[in-house]
Amino acid sequence: MSRIGNKVIVIPEGVTVELLEGNVVKVKGPNGELESQFNELIDIKMENGEISLSRPNNERFTRQIHGTTRSLFDNMVQGVKEGFSKKLIIIGVGYRAAVQGNKLVLTMGYSHPVELEIPEGITVTVEKNTEITIKGADRYLVGEFAASVRKVRKPEPYKGKGIRYEDEHVRRKAGKTAK
Repeated sequence: MSRIGNKVIVIPEGVTVELLEGNVVKVKGPNGELESQFNELIDIKMENGEISLSRPNNERFTRQIHGTTRSLFDNMVQGVKEGFSKKLIIIGVGYRAAVQGNKLVLTMGYSHPVELEIPEGITVTVEKNTEITIKGADRYLVGEFAASVRKVRKPEPYKGKGIRYEDEHVRRKAGKTAK
């Protein structure tokens, strides 16, 4: 059996979970509301403030989605309770970021500023023009938007210029050397 899939999810105070028809789950908390539909093969039970997931058989597909479903469900509960955040750092002369309304404007050395629409359910803050913090309740959405921001100018290996995650280490290459 799946070690992750068999773990019980404890619902913290301030979070409400609704199990709707068709394995649709609605989770509400202080940081927002998330709704997701899970596969019908996984049986979701809620008892005494704890959620347990079980699978009906030992087929390969049901084994695969058992742990995945539990992780996604736990991320929903954790997201509405505490939220998720990613921090990006911009390195390079003249590179900067700003939030204008519902858009993140990045000046990254191109002939034009790059504008990215901020998705609903996410908040973006820019500190010191070079630090971007992306916060939200949906872990997938936060990670996806952070990846799209990083894709604008990935860190290059010679000078290390570009957008990187706060904890990311960029392996540097040696440049050309004179004889």
